[in-house]
Amino acid sequence: MSICRCKWVNMGNPLYIQYHDAEWGVPQHTDQMLFELLILEGFQAGLSWECVLNKRERFRTVYDGFDVEKVSRYGEEKIAELLSDPGIIRNRLKVRASVTNAKAFMQIQEEYGSFDAYIWSFTDGKTVCESYDTRTTSPLSDQISRDLKKRGMKFVGSTVIYSYLQAVGIINGHGLECDLCGKSR
Repeated sequence: MSICRCKWVNMGNPLYIQYHDAEWGVPQHTDQMLFELLILEGFQAGLSWECVLNKRERFRTVYDGFDVEKVSRYGEEKIAELLSDPGIIRNRLKVRASVTNAKAFMQIQEEYGSFDAYIWSFTDGKTVCESYDTRTTSPLSDQISRDLKKRGMKFVGSTVIYSYLQAVGIINGHGLECDLCGKSR
């Protein structure tokens, strides 16, 4: 049985199909996954998600499984190692931002008990439904972006955060053409 998917899915890329069908828009509540996707969305800035997705496994390896405590302690030697790895996106500002963001992420965990409690508090734990083709930012992404920037995070502009909110299921952005539109998973 074939299913209809969002128009943006590259049907020639099995990783992309799997991501769309099983992960994108699924509510995430583990801090490890919330951190991973926050870092990867930051690396996506100015690029396509497919580019990041194709490099995700290498990112997981060189970023120590996105262990936030380890990433927060990366020093110049580790940053240089990351910048020389052709398997990831080697943007100096984004690599440095990932370390900065890990530290801010941990401060949020300390303040709220978990990043999950923080990020889902903006919608009282509820998923917002709107088609992916409606917009690239929203008042919600504007608000969260401003708050994360105040906390010292980088590469968390409203467009990046809107995409992040879709990725972690706070926004269910499946299009009307998609069999997953409006379905909670």
